[in-house]
Amino acid sequence: MEGAPAPDVRTFRDLIAWQKGVRLSLLVYRLTKRFPDEEKFGMVSQMRRSAVSIPANIAEGYGRGRRAEYIRYLEIGRG
Repeated sequence: MEGAPAPDVRTFRDLIAWQKGVRLSLLVYRLTKRFPDEEKFGMVSQMRRSAVSIPANIAEGYGRGRRAEYIRYLEIGRG
């Protein structure tokens, strides 16, 4: 089937996009610790939420159980 995941992809955790999203989130948290306190509720918050949303959307879409919704959440994560 065209567009089907590789046979070794069993869950969202096997997706490279999810794995890279988790690594990005950890990196963003580490880097934003060094930001000034006055940025905690501005730039730091926005950067952290956007980084975490990538793997979160992939996982949520997978948990929906329907292929169409999974694809929709993958697209949201990509955005």
